Amino acid sequence: MEEELKCPVCGSFFREPIILPCSHNICLACARNILVQTPDAESPQSSRASGSGVSDYDYLDLDKMSLYSEADSGYGSYGGFVSAPTTPCQKSPNGVRVFPPAVPQPPPQHHLLGHPGSLPPIPRNSCLTCPQCHRSLILDERGLRGFAKNRVLEGVVDRYQQSKTAALKCQLCEKSPKEATVMCEQCDVFYCDPCRLRCHPPRGPLAKHRLVPPAQGRISRRTSPRKISTCTEHELENLSMYCVQCKMPVCYQCLEEGKHGTHEVKALGAMWKLHKGQLSQALNILSDRATEAKEFLVQLRNMVQHIQENGVEFEACLVAQCDALIDALNRRKAQLLTRVNKEHEHKLKVVRDQISHCTVKLRQTTGLMEYCLEVIKENDPSGFLQISDALIRRVHVTEGQWGKGTLTPRMTSDFDLTLDSGPLLQTIHQLDFIQMKVPSAPMLQLEECCTINNSATLSWKQPPLSTIAVDGYILELDDGNGGQFREVYVGTETICTVDGLHYNSTYMSRVKAFNASGVGQYSKTLAMQTSEIAWFTFDPTSAHPDIILSNDNLTVTCNSYDDRVVMGNSGFSRGVHYWEITVDRYDNHPDPAFGVARVDVLKDVMLGKDDKAWAMYVDNNRSWFMHNNSHTNRTDGGVSEEATVGVLLDFTRGILIFLINDEQQGPVAFEGIEGLYYPAVSLNRNVQVTWKQPPNVETPLHQPGSPQRRNTVTPTR
Repeated sequence: MEEELKCPVCGSFFREPIILPCSHNICLACARNILVQTPDAESPQSSRASGSGVSDYDYLDLDKMSLYSEADSGYGSYGGFVSAPTTPCQKSPNGVRVFPPAVPQPPPQHHLLGHPGSLPPIPRNSCLTCPQCHRSLILDERGLRGFAKNRVLEGVVDRYQQSKTAALKCQLCEKSPKEATVMCEQCDVFYCDPCRLRCHPPRGPLAKHRLVPPAQGRISRRTSPRKISTCTEHELENLSMYCVQCKMPVCYQCLEEGKHGTHEVKALGAMWKLHKGQLSQALNILSDRATEAKEFLVQLRNMVQHIQENGVEFEACLVAQCDALIDALNRRKAQLLTRVNKEHEHKLKVVRDQISHCTVKLRQTTGLMEYCLEVIKENDPSGFLQISDALIRRVHVTEGQWGKGTLTPRMTSDFDLTLDSGPLLQTIHQLDFIQMKVPSAPMLQLEECCTINNSATLSWKQPPLSTIAVDGYILELDDGNGGQFREVYVGTETICTVDGLHYNSTYMSRVKAFNASGVGQYSKTLAMQTSEIAWFTFDPTSAHPDIILSNDNLTVTCNSYDDRVVMGNSGFSRGVHYWEITVDRYDNHPDPAFGVARVDVLKDVMLGKDDKAWAMYVDNNRSWFMHNNSHTNRTDGGVSEEATVGVLLDFTRGILIFLINDEQQGPVAFEGIEGLYYPAVSLNRNVQVTWKQPPNVETPLHQPGSPQRRNTVTPTR
C-alpha cells in the first residue's frame, strides 16, 4: 500500500495532500513547486506533460517480488510491509516523471491549507499540471486554496507511519532516548522506567493517572474525534449536503447562491453510507480476483517445477537413446541436447516472466485494497466522498485488468518433441525430432456443393486416413471476374454458404486447412456459376412497420394512409435486371412509387424523397420520375387495377427505365447508375401490389445437397 501513500512529485509520504480536479493527489508544497506561470493564462504544451514522461515499471528481482505474492491476497493490513526511506526525486516510485518549473523555487514550507496569510502569494496566470495524468488547469484567484484538502489520505498516512515496527522512545530522556515502557493517557507522554520514577511518581494527583503499554497508547493517541469539514467556497459554512450532479459535498450557502442551486442534492450521511457500500462491494470482487491471482501464481510455480522435471526426464531419455548408438550418434546427441535445453529455457523464461508480471499486478492490487480498506475506516463523510468516486473507478479498472486471459498460462509444461530411434546407423546424421506436420489439402465434396440464386454453398472434408490435427479452415473466393482470391470464411466448420454474390457470374473457390504448425496446401479449385435470373421477394426485416406482407412475401400493402417503403431481399450491382409488379388493388387515386434504393433509404416517406432512392411515382393519369425530392419528366399514362409496372436496371449502360403494361413510360429515367441497389416500392393502404416471380433457378454442380450445417457470410462487393 505504500505506493498509494507517496506523492508523485517528491516521492515521500503525502504531507497536507490536496485533491486535484482529476482526482489525483499531491502535496501542497509540491503543488507550489511545480506551478508554471503562463503569460496568456494558457496551459503548457501537452508535450511537456506527456511525451517520454511515463515509463514502465522497473521490475524487481523475482525473489524480491515473491515477498509480496506470499502475502495474503484478501483483506489485510500493512503491518508486513517495510520500505526504505525515500528522498525527493525527479521520478516517483510508480514511474511518473515530474517536470519542475524552469525557475528554482524556494524550499517547501508546509502550512495549513485554508490560511492564505501563511502562504506566499500565487503568481497571476499560474498553471498546474497533474504529474500523473498530465491534465493542466489554470488557477483562479483563490490559488491552491481552491483545492480541497484530502483529510482521509492524510489520516491514512499518519496511521501507516505510526504503525511501523520501530520501537517507541521515551520523550523525557535528554541524550539517548531509551525505549518507552509505559504511556500516561492523561499526560500523553511516553516514559522509560527511570524517567517514569523520576518525573511521574505514583503519588499525589499523579496516582490517579492511567498508565498503559506503549502500543496501546499509540492506538489511543491516533484515535481522534471526527473533524467538521468546511466548504472551500464558503469557509465559515459546514459541508452538510452532497451534490449528485457535481459529485461533491456542498454547504447550504452553495445551494442558495452558488452553481448547485438547481442540482439534485442528497443528505451527506446517506451518500456516505451509499458510497462506502459501493466501495465495499467493488472490493469484494477485487478480493476474489486477487485470490484467483494468488492461486494462479501457485499454478505457475508448480508449472516451473513440472517443466524442470519433464525437462530432466526428456533429457535422460534422449541420452539413453543416443548412448545406444555409436560415435556418430554421440555427435548428433550433443546437437539434440542443445535444442532441448533451448526449449527448456524458453519455457522457463516465459513462465517466469508471467510470474513476475502477475506478481507486480497482484502487489498493486493488494496495495490498493489495503488503502481502500483504510479509507473505509474513516469517519469523515465529506472527506470520504471527496475521493470515493475516484477510488471506486480505480477498483473497477483494477478488477478489469484481471479479466479473461490474464490468469491463463502462456506456456505448457509438456515438451512436444518425440525422438524416433528407429533409423539405422547409416542414417544417423539425418536423425531429428519429429515435428507436427501441416494439414493435407482438403477434399471438396462435390455432391454437397451448389449455387442457389446468388448464394454458393461449399462443403469439404479431410482426406481419408489423414491423422494430422486440424485447427480450422480458410475458404477463399475470387471476385467472380477472374480477379484475386480473398478470404470469406475462417473457422472450424466444413460447410459454408456465401450470400450476396453477383448474378450470372462464375466464382472460383478453394479451401485450405491450418494447425499450430502452419497452413496446408489448397484444395482443387472449383468453379461455381450463380443464377442468371434472380429469385427474390419483399424483405419483411427491412420494411416499415406499417407494411403488410402476404403470399410468401410476394404481395404487399399498407395499413397507413401515408406512403411506406418496402425493399426486395436481394441487391444488384452488376449485369442487366428486369422485374415486373402487378397492381392488385387501386382505390381513391393514390400515388404508388416503383424503383430502386440503397439499403439505408428512408422508409416513412414516398420512394425518391431522399437521395437514397430513384423512382417513378404514378397515379391513374400520369407519372413522374423522382430522386432527392426532385420531380422530372411528367408523362401521360397511369395505372389501374391489374396494370403491370416493369423496372429495367441496366448496369452495363448505367441506366434505369420504367415500363407500364410493356410500354416504356417516358425517356430513360436515370443515368450514371452504379453501386449496390435493391428493388423498392412505396405505397399506402389504398394500393396492393404483387411481385411477378420467374421460376426458381438452381445451379447444382452434381446434385443439390441438403447441408446439415450452414455458415453464411456476405462478402463486401
